[in-house]
Amino acid sequence: MFPLHREREQPIFSTRAHVFQIDPATKRNWIPASKHAVTVSFFYDTNRHAYRIISVGGTKAIINSTISHNMTFTKTSQKFGQWADSRANTVYGLGFATEQQLHQFAERFKEVREAARLAREKSQDKMELNTTALSIAAPQDLCDELQSPPAMCVNGPEDKLFRSQSADITLSSEKERIKKMLSEGSICEMNLESELFTLQDSNAKLVAALHEANANVEQWKKQLAAYQEETERLRDQVADLEVHGSQGPSDMLKDELTQSLEELENLLKAKDEEIRILQSKKSNFHELEQEREEAIHRLQELEMRNVDLERRVQNAEQNLASALEDRERAENEVQRVVQILDVKIFDLNDLRQSLVKLISK
Repeated sequence: MFPLHREREQPIFSTRAHVFQIDPATKRNWIPASKHAVTVSFFYDTNRHAYRIISVGGTKAIINSTISHNMTFTKTSQKFGQWADSRANTVYGLGFATEQQLHQFAERFKEVREAARLAREKSQDKMELNTTALSIAAPQDLCDELQSPPAMCVNGPEDKLFRSQSADITLSSEKERIKKMLSEGSICEMNLESELFTLQDSNAKLVAALHEANANVEQWKKQLAAYQEETERLRDQVADLEVHGSQGPSDMLKDELTQSLEELENLLKAKDEEIRILQSKKSNFHELEQEREEAIHRLQELEMRNVDLERRVQNAEQNLASALEDRERAENEVQRVVQILDVKIFDLNDLRQSLVKLISK
């Protein structure tokens, strides 16, 4: 199916995008129609004079949408757009890698939709011409029938049917001839529109290339100016060297050696100073090491004393706990003795009262 379409269709514009279709159950969620980005192309069918969007994934077509004048491509985000196809009873969605690709596809969709609208108007005009041609041809056929009534009367209804079929054939051939003329005109117009779109794309590419070339020229000019400045500086240095070259080479060499010797002496002095500082730091390091060992020894002694003190504190706490227990036992014993004394005192008081009563009697 698709190779035949490719033979009779002409590609106009192609891009790459991720293809999605609306979920027919929910009408909200998107179902990916391709695992990766695929080629999406606008095609023009020269036989049907129709524009279509076609995308093939593997061996099957994932998009086969004929563009009509009432379709609208909507940008739902910076890199995603969609359009509804009532013939396929679905909504297609395309996800692009860049916003520029989305803009190019939307502009091309708008142009193709306008071309489809013009083609529809041409087809309507063609239908009106066909209707006019039929209205012109009908009276001529009627005159032919009126000019030959004997044949119709002799042969009867069968010859009348034959003549009506001949008239239909004549009308259909005339109709085909008019269709051919109109189709050739619309084909030329569509081809011109396609060439116009191609020229517009080429013009845009040439303008972009021109801007890039201008930018490169400016950059090259800046580099050339920098190279010229560097050349002038090198020339000045060569001139200075030539002026100083008049001095004796031995004097120049002697001056250089003297300067190198002074630099080496200064460097040697700096190294000696660093060695002295390191040696002093080394003696200080030994002292610090001894102090560290003494501190560690003291710390160990303090830890031993701390352990001894903790042991003593534990013993003191145990003694205190036992003393508290003894005190509590003593208090309990005292309370018991006090209670016993109270009882004895109460009994003695009763005995006293009894003796008083006995004596009074």
